[in-house]
Amino acid sequence: MSENLRRALAAARLQAVDVASALAVDPKTVNRWLKGRIPYPRHRWAVADLLQVDEAELWPEVASGRPISDDVRAVYPHRWAAPQSVWRRLFQEAAERIDILTYSGLFLAEDAGMVRLLGARARAGVQVRILLGDPDSPEVAARGTDEGIGPDVMAARIRNALALYRQLQGVEGVEIRLHRTVLYNSIYRADDDLLVNIHAYGTPAAQAPVIHVRAAENEGTAAVYLTSLERVWATAEPAESRI
Repeated sequence: MSENLRRALAAARLQAVDVASALAVDPKTVNRWLKGRIPYPRHRWAVADLLQVDEAELWPEVASGRPISDDVRAVYPHRWAAPQSVWRRLFQEAAERIDILTYSGLFLAEDAGMVRLLGARARAGVQVRILLGDPDSPEVAARGTDEGIGPDVMAARIRNALALYRQLQGVEGVEIRLHRTVLYNSIYRADDDLLVNIHAYGTPAAQAPVIHVRAAENEGTAAVYLTSLERVWATAEPAESRI
C-alpha cells in the first residue's frame, strides 16, 4: 500500500478517478499505484505537480534521482508527456505575468479553454505576452524545413494560431508580437515558473523534451531563459495588423 499517496489524495480531496482524468490514464492504473506499484517517472512527476507536493513525499524510495539542480522542478521526455494539468495550473495560478515564446504553439491556441484562461488572467490583472514567429520570415521557413514539415506548413500553423488568438485582441493586458529569431527553445512562463521546450534539429517540438524550471535567484537556470525571452520581446513587432 502507498500510504503516502493515499494521504496526499485525501489532503487534496481527490479520488483516484480525479487523478486518472487529470493524467489521462485508466483509473485502474491509479488504483495500482495506491496498492504500491511505482509509476513511471513522467507519471510520478505529474501526480506530484497535481497534488502540489514534492515527489519525494510520495515515493521517497525512488525520488532521490529526480533533482538536477535546486531550480529544476521536473524533466519531461517529450512536450506531449507534460500533463495538460501542469500547463493549466501554472497559467491559472499566475498572479503577475504569463509569457509564451514559440513559433506557433498551436497546441495551446487550439485549446479553447486555455485561450479563455489567458483572457481571464489578463482581465484579473496578469500581464499576458504572446510571441509567435513571423510567418513570412526566413527563420520560420527554416524551422519548417528542419522539422520536415516544410516552410508553408509552419507558416500556416502560425497564421492559424493568430486567428485563434483573435478573441484576445483588445483585451487589456494582452499583447501579441511576431519575432524573427532562431529559437533554440520555446519558453512558457507563469510568474517564476518556466516550461522550456528544448528544440532539436529534425525533431518536432512536441517530441522534444520539456524542463520545468523555477526562478530562484538572478544567476540561476531560469535567469538564462528569461534573459533570452526579454531579448526576443524587445526586437519583435506588434501583430495587430496580422490578426
